[in-house]
Amino acid sequence: MAMLTDQVVLITGGSTGIGRATALICAAEGANIVIADVQDAAGAETVAAIEQAGGRAEYQHCDVGDFAAVEALVAAIASRHGRLDGAFNNAGIEGPTAKILDLDPADWDRVIRVNLSGVYHCMKAEIAQMVEQERGGSIVSTASAAGLIGIPGAAGYNSAKHGVVGLTKTVALEYASRNIRVNAVCPGFIETPMLDRVTEASVKIREQMIGATPMRRVAQPSEIGDAVAWLLSAKSSYVTGVALPVDGGWVAQ
Repeated sequence: MAMLTDQVVLITGGSTGIGRATALICAAEGANIVIADVQDAAGAETVAAIEQAGGRAEYQHCDVGDFAAVEALVAAIASRHGRLDGAFNNAGIEGPTAKILDLDPADWDRVIRVNLSGVYHCMKAEIAQMVEQERGGSIVSTASAAGLIGIPGAAGYNSAKHGVVGLTKTVALEYASRNIRVNAVCPGFIETPMLDRVTEASVKIREQMIGATPMRRVAQPSEIGDAVAWLLSAKSSYVTGVALPVDGGWVAQ
C-alpha cells in the first residue's frame, strides 16, 4: 500500500522547487494534496501535473505571513475534506546576501515574516485542527542546513531557519502526547529556482557549493520530497522533534 493513501496533506510553497516535487511524490503515494502559495499560475501547473499523473490536488492562494489567511486556509480544508492529516510548511524566500551592517531592516523583516513567522502561523493553525480532530497528524517544515550552521552574509535567512529548528523541537514536545508529530528537513544545495537566483547563474559559485558538499553534487528537489513523504507517513511513526539534514554530508564536516 502507498505510504499516504487517502491522507489530506497541505503543502505551502508547493508551486515550484521542493514544494512541487514533494507534492508530486505525496500524490503518487496516495495523498489528496492541497497546494497553497502566492504563485497562482505555477500552482495551477503543479495541480495539472499531479492530475495528469493520476493524483488528486487543488490549489489555494495563501500568504503564510498573514495568520488570518492561514487560519482561513486550514478551515477551508477541514470544511471540504473533513480533516487535515499532514502538512509540509515549505513556503520560503531567500533574502539578500549582505553582512549585518549592510542588511536593511526591511529585508530582515520580510525574510522573518515568511520563513519563520509563516511557519509559526501554519503550525498554530494546523495543530489546532489536528487537536480538534483527535486523530493525530504529522507536520514537517522546511528549515535548512543554514538552520544548523552559520553562513556569513545571510543573517536574516540563517536566523529564520535556526528559528524553525527551535520551533520544531519545542512544538514536537508540546504535542507528542497528542500523537501529533512535528519534524523539519534541512536541505543543503538543491537544484531549484531559489538556488538559481542565489547563484545568479555564476559557475564559480556553483562550483564552490559543490566543492563544499562531500557528495560533490547538488541534490534534486525529489530527494528532499522523498524524505518529507517519509516523515509525513506512518513509516516514521516514532520520529518527532527531528531536524533532518538532507545535504550530502555538508553539516557533518
